[in-house]
Amino acid sequence: MTRKLNRRDLLRGSLNGSIVAVALPFLDIFLNDNGTALADTGRALPPCFGTWFQHLGFNPGRWIPDQVGSGYENNVELKVFDPFRNRINIISGTKYFMDGRPLETHKTGVQIATTGAIFEGADVPPSLDSTIADTIGARTRFRSLEVALNGRTQSASQRSSSAVNPSETSPAALYQRIFGPGFVDPNAAEFTPDPTVMARRSVLSLVADDRIKLMRDVGAADRARLDEYFTSIRQIEQQLEIELHRPAPLETCVIAPEPAEELPELPGLTAEAAENNCSLFASLLGHALACDQTRVFNVFAGTLMMRLPGGVRDWHSLTHEEPIDDMLGVQKDVTWFIDWANRIFVEFLSILEGISEGEGSVLDRLVILWQTDHGYARTHTMENLPIMTVGNAGGRLRTGIHIAAPGDPTTRVGLTIQQAFGVPVSKWGTLSNETDRTINEIII
Repeated sequence: MTRKLNRRDLLRGSLNGSIVAVALPFLDIFLNDNGTALADTGRALPPCFGTWFQHLGFNPGRWIPDQVGSGYENNVELKVFDPFRNRINIISGTKYFMDGRPLETHKTGVQIATTGAIFEGADVPPSLDSTIADTIGARTRFRSLEVALNGRTQSASQRSSSAVNPSETSPAALYQRIFGPGFVDPNAAEFTPDPTVMARRSVLSLVADDRIKLMRDVGAADRARLDEYFTSIRQIEQQLEIELHRPAPLETCVIAPEPAEELPELPGLTAEAAENNCSLFASLLGHALACDQTRVFNVFAGTLMMRLPGGVRDWHSLTHEEPIDDMLGVQKDVTWFIDWANRIFVEFLSILEGISEGEGSVLDRLVILWQTDHGYARTHTMENLPIMTVGNAGGRLRTGIHIAAPGDPTTRVGLTIQQAFGVPVSKWGTLSNETDRTINEIII
C-alpha cells in the first residue's frame, strides 16, 4: 500500500466552477481486521437510526405471533418478513392514551408515536428521531434525511412546532442533495434543486481522476467494494436520467389553462409509483449512511391516499367503506394494501442489506422503528398497536423477540431506543403516555 487514506477523503471534481465531492463508503482500508471498527481510531462504526411510519396498521388477529419471546413464528400478515425474522422485534399490546383529549384520526397516533405527547397549542416536543440525531449525528453533513413515498412533503419528524423537517418527495432531488455540490439545509422552507445538472454529466465522470488513483491504491477487496459502490451509483443515475428527460411528444396532449384559483390537494400516488420511489430512496439513503453523510433517516410511507393503478378509492376510504369478505373474513382490497406495504418495506430492508460494509452491511448498524397510527383502521382503535424494530444498531439491542405488553404505553419502545443510542433521558412522554420503563427484554 503506497498511500495512506483517511476516512474523510473524498473524490473531488468540478462542474461550472463548483466543487463536486463524492464521499466514500467504509472500505477495508479504513477498518480493522474484523471490519467492525475504524483502523485509525479503534472506534466502532457509528450506529444509525431510521423510522418508517405507515398509516392504517394491520388486520386484528393476523399479525401477532402466538409465541412470546424468542423463536416466534410470524403470523400470516407478517410472513413476508421471515427472511429478517431474527433481526426483528415485534411489540404487541401497547396503546396510545388519550387522557380525555378528542381523537384526531390519523394524526393523534402519529403525534404520540413520534413525540410521546398529544400536541397542545404551540407546545410541541421534538420527535424522538431528532433527539437521537442530536446524540449520534451532530457532526454529519445532514442531521437527518426525510423522504415520503406519497408525493407530499409530509413528515413525522420535527424539532419543534416551527421546525418540522419536510420530506423529500423526489428521488432525483434527494440524489442532488446527497451527491451534488454544496449543502442544502433540510429544514429550509423552500428547496429548488437542479437535478438536470446530474442528468447532463455524471458525478462519477467529474471525479474520474481521483477515482482511478484510488482504485490503484487500495487492495483487491476494497477495489471490488468500490466497483460495486460506483456501479450502484451509476445505476441510480441511469434510472433517474429517464425521469429527467423530456417525454416524447403526444399529439393528443394539450396544455391545460391556468387555473383561476388554487389547485386542490394532489391525489395520492398509485402503489406502483410509490413502490418505484421506495426502491430509489432505499438505495440513496443506504449510500448516505454508508458514506456517513447522515446517521438518521425517516420514511413517511403516506399510505392514506395510496391507490391501485386505475383505482378510484384509496386505501384510507377502503378501510371504512369496503365490506368484509365472507370467505376471507377481512376486507379484501385493504388486505392487499397491507400485504403490498409490508412487501415494499422488506424490499427496502433488502436493499440496505445489499450495501456491504466489512463482513456485514449497512443494515447491521441500523435500528429502524416501524410504527402506525391505529390498531385497527376500520374502527380507529388506539389499542393493541403493532410496533416493530428492525436491526440491533451494532449490538445495542437484542433481536428476534416478540414482546407482549398489554395495556402499556407505546412510549416504552421510544424510550428504549433513545437510551440504546445514548440519549440522556430517563423517562419519555406526557401524562398517561409518560413512562420510565424500558423494554428490558431487548435493551443491552
